Amino acid sequence: MTLNRTFTGREIVQMIEEWAPQSLAYDWDNVGLQVGTLDKPIKKVMITLDVLDAVVDEAIEDKVDLIIAHHPILFKPPKQMDTTSPFGQKLQKLLSHDITVYAAHTNLDMAWGGVSDILADALQLRDLEVLIESGNESLVKLAVFVPNSHIEFVREAIGNAGAGHIGNYSHCTFQTSGQGTFKPLEGTSPYIGTKGEIEKVDEYKLETIVPKQHLNRVLDVVKQAHPYEEVAYDVFPLLLKGKAYGVGRIGNLDQQVSLKELCDSVKEKFNVPMVRATGDLNSPIQRVAILGGSGEDFIAEAKNKGADVYITGDITFHEAQDAWESGLNLIDPGHHVEKLMKQVVKEFLVKKIGSNEVEIQISTVHTEPFLYV
Repeated sequence: MTLNRTFTGREIVQMIEEWAPQSLAYDWDNVGLQVGTLDKPIKKVMITLDVLDAVVDEAIEDKVDLIIAHHPILFKPPKQMDTTSPFGQKLQKLLSHDITVYAAHTNLDMAWGGVSDILADALQLRDLEVLIESGNESLVKLAVFVPNSHIEFVREAIGNAGAGHIGNYSHCTFQTSGQGTFKPLEGTSPYIGTKGEIEKVDEYKLETIVPKQHLNRVLDVVKQAHPYEEVAYDVFPLLLKGKAYGVGRIGNLDQQVSLKELCDSVKEKFNVPMVRATGDLNSPIQRVAILGGSGEDFIAEAKNKGADVYITGDITFHEAQDAWESGLNLIDPGHHVEKLMKQVVKEFLVKKIGSNEVEIQISTVHTEPFLYV
């Protein structure tokens, strides 16, 4: 395979964090760099749910440079690094083979298009809302001054880069006409005008709204699409709230089904051999709440938001009883259904990087600890 460009680990991680910024993660979580360095060229990336010893062996055998995991390998600072222990041996192998590990955990759970949406989309839920809100996107207004000849080109470019989203509308902008002036000085190569002379140009002031986390990307696109050497633009903070973010989703099925039918669908869509459920298997289900991983702490929120059923993992006995008595149906497909993130993260990186620049693979190691007998 011929590599056309070298990407560093830091560049690849910046792409992930435009999608799922570390700031979205819960305070108790440990996301980001886990082991190694991001300041090295990356030729091969592996996507995994968990960094088990067998996954590390797979990465070594396949000459992987960077592991991107959902579950962090380091949740708490270790008190010692005993290389005779299984955990210590695993870290030693990673370091000795120069394999970097990066984790996107609750930030990827919360991000739009992340784990919560991946699971909801697998069940084809519609009219999605955040189940547990943690905050809202910060927004800025971008105003860029563009000559008339390039207004449509710049508008399309920034819209495609993520600017101008308001609700279910994209490419939202406002433009006002005016006249710009400038004098090209020595060392310039002006698109319009003559060195040493004041130039007057008919221009548009193009205004749009941008999520703050995407601002740098949008500005890069502006500079690429704009014909001028020096682009004039303003950025203003906004008090408006952007899209809510948080863990879990709640939405509706296209058609009402029974709890039993939904259990069968969950098994099929999430590729699990069995689920645990509470409630009447004949009860009608249309409004569904779902949260990947361990979500029993949010049973009350699912009930209060009108869910007919709440799908999440690691539900314990007494919490299941409480939900049962409250009239909320539960489906527990296990924690491991978050494995669906692997394919989506791979597709995201291939789209951002290109398959010829960095080889991106999915770990084939089975990391579900439970056997169903």
